[in-house]
Amino acid sequence: MNYHKYFPVDVLNGPGTRCTLFLSGCEHHCRGCYNQSTWSPTSGHRFDDVLRQRIIDDLNDPEIRRRGLTLTGGDPLHPANVDEVAELVSLVRAHCPGKDIWLWTGYTLAELNPKQLAIVEQVDAFVDGKFEQELADRRLKWRGSSNQVVYRVNDGDINVVEV
Repeated sequence: MNYHKYFPVDVLNGPGTRCTLFLSGCEHHCRGCYNQSTWSPTSGHRFDDVLRQRIIDDLNDPEIRRRGLTLTGGDPLHPANVDEVAELVSLVRAHCPGKDIWLWTGYTLAELNPKQLAIVEQVDAFVDGKFEQELADRRLKWRGSSNQVVYRVNDGDINVVEV
C-alpha cells in the first residue's frame, strides 16, 4: 500500500483534531477530483511499519488531543489497499481506545465486496460515492457532492446520517 500524505494534525477532514492519511490508488477517476495525483496505487510513498507506529503514537499523544483517524485518498478501499487498511484499522482499535475512525470511499455501500465491507463495519463513520462535479455543493458537510452519503457505524450496524 502506498500513501501520498500524512497529516499528524488536521482539522479539515472529519470532526475535531485528527490524524489524516491520504492513500494512493483510486479506480473512480472522478471529473473535478482535487486529488488526481493519488489515482495510481503505486504513486507516493510506501506505507511502512515506521508510519504505522507513528500514527498509533500520534493518536495517543497526550500533548495534542486528537479525536481520531481519517482515511482518505485516493481511495482507502482500493483493492491494493484493503489488506493493510484492515490491519491499520484493527491496530487503531486495539491501541487507541476512544479514538474514532472516519473513511472516505468512491465506492457506494452497495458496491462493496466482503473484504471492503468488513473494514467499513469497523470504522465509526464513512462517506461513500464518487464525487460528481455537476452535483458539487460547498455547503455540504463532509462530502463534496450531493450524491455522496454519510453513514455512522455502530457495532457493525450501518445507518445513514446525511444524504
